[in-house]
Amino acid sequence: MSHLLQTVIAAHGGLERWNSYRKVSLDLSVGGVLWDLKGQTGLFADARYEAELNAQRAILGRFGGPEQRVRFSPSKIVLETASGEPIESRVNPRDAFRGHRSDTPWDRLHAAYFDGYALWTYLTQPFLYSYPGFETVEIEPWEEGGETWRRLKVIFPGDIASHSREQISYFDADGLLRRHDYSVDVLGGATGAQYIEDYHDHGGILIPHRRRVYPRGFDNRRLSGPLLVSIDIRDLDFHA
Repeated sequence: MSHLLQTVIAAHGGLERWNSYRKVSLDLSVGGVLWDLKGQTGLFADARYEAELNAQRAILGRFGGPEQRVRFSPSKIVLETASGEPIESRVNPRDAFRGHRSDTPWDRLHAAYFDGYALWTYLTQPFLYSYPGFETVEIEPWEEGGETWRRLKVIFPGDIASHSREQISYFDADGLLRRHDYSVDVLGGATGAQYIEDYHDHGGILIPHRRRVYPRGFDNRRLSGPLLVSIDIRDLDFHA
């Protein structure tokens, strides 16, 4: 593990405390113009998310209504009733994005897959980067807003569903994650710069409650708009 990764994991609560938890549950609102563009406006405006921390599995609650949910894994997603009766499913859901561009409409299972993997990735950062198969290297620092942020290039293993194999995380002087850059394979390679703030302590783990994603320009600066995705956490709990 690199020195920077050790530093930022400690700043967010430390591996020992992180490993004492198995699951996370939260209520949140996810918005932004992406969902309008994809024909899924408001689908996650009042969302419930429950996930395992050491395996990429989650339940997306209140999916299109209080009586439906989605079981997410990289290999299969299942839309079901609140009592567990299956309604619709998709095996190898990433294959359903072949040929997609940023303006290609989505059905609700496209949206569920994207939301399922993206939230899992965000909620487990930066601890995720210590999991088996991840490769990290510190790259040159970045100056923004009068601050200097250290940067970690992360290569994701093939068995983790995420935006892209290579991503960049930015950390401030306190070791907290402030920005996260990536291209999005399922959006035809569209790039994003995600800004992260409003940290809260949950059982000794620091979790940001506010995320905003903007397009990223050729100079690596964020563009002023549009606001692609917004994530606001209302309540969160870790479970042993």
